[in-house]
Order: sequence, then C-alpha cells, then structure tokens
Amino acid sequence: MRIGIFGGTFDPVHIAHLLLAEQCREQCDLDEVWFVPAGSPPHKENNEISTGKQRREMLDFAIAGHPNFVVKDLELHREGPSYTIETLRQLKATHPDDKFFLIVGADSVRDLHTWHEPEAILEMVTLIRANRPNISLPDMTELTQTFSEAALSKILWVAIPGIEISSTDIRKRVRDNKSVRFMTPRSVEVYIHNNRLYLD
Repeated sequence: MRIGIFGGTFDPVHIAHLLLAEQCREQCDLDEVWFVPAGSPPHKENNEISTGKQRREMLDFAIAGHPNFVVKDLELHREGPSYTIETLRQLKATHPDDKFFLIVGADSVRDLHTWHEPEAILEMVTLIRANRPNISLPDMTELTQTFSEAALSKILWVAIPGIEISSTDIRKRVRDNKSVRFMTPRSVEVYIHNNRLYLD
C-alpha cells in the first residue's frame, strides 16, 4: 500500500489538518493516511500540551467515518522525544512491503536539515510538502546545499486551499470564551467543551 504519515501534536486537530490529509491522499494516490499524534514533541514542553489520550480521542472523533484515515498512537507509548526517524523505522519494520510518504506542512521541508537524522528520513520515505496556490515556495538554499539531487527528487509538492487556522488560535479562542465552530469538527468541539480543555 501507499501510506501517508501525518505526524503532529494535534492539540486539537482541526479542519486544516483534515483538508491537508485529504488533498495529499487524493493528489498523491495514497491508499491510507495515518495520523500519528506526537508523544513528547522535541520542540515543546510536556506541560504545554494535552494528554496523549485526549489528543488520540479527538483524532478518533475527527476522522470517524473516513475509510482511508487511521490513527496510529505508537509515539504515545514510547518514552523520550518523538523523533520522526524512530517512528518511521518502527513502521517500516512492521510494514516492510508498504511505501511510505511523509506529509509535512508549511516550512517544514525548508528546515529538514535541522531534523534528527534527516538523510535517513529521505532514504526511507518520499516527502509530501503542502503549499497553498499562488504562494511562493520558501527559500530552499540550505536544503540544496545539504542534500543530493537524488534525495531532493523524493520531495513532492502538493497544492492545497489555504485555510488560516491553527491549533494555537483555537486554544486561545477557547480560553477567551470565543466560538471555534467550524474550525474543528463538531465532535471535537464538543469533546473540548465537555473535558474543559484549554481553560487553564
């Protein structure tokens, strides 16, 4: 199978995440997209994010009914920082016959050289980088100086509709008692309300 790996904190998952995943699935002919909620993101303190259980449950609600979307919570059961390369190695070991595509957004590809073992990542997967139409691509100078042409050829560019929604903004709106209707699936909105997330 052709499988897209979409990692992130997803705190909370919102419609821009889901639209990105669906556009990548369609444009890159993926059989499935696996959402991988981060356990301990290297760039965030643990007390800044909701529990893994809560983020997993919000993802389950958000993708319910989509036959090609799956949640994989392997990072939530692993101690230490959630490095992408470790997740990919684990998935490759359990699914050796599948072809993996790593879905990244915004400027992540530009900063790929700063990731943990970036060369190994490009050896294992094809990168899918989403870009909004009519938006110029980021400066790739650092990337072209770091990786070979063969490695860079494994980066696909997918155009997606631009939606200015972020998890950070949703959390702030909840704290400020503002509506987040239509910014995240209704089931996720209800979950946030019932569990009183982001109020502290």
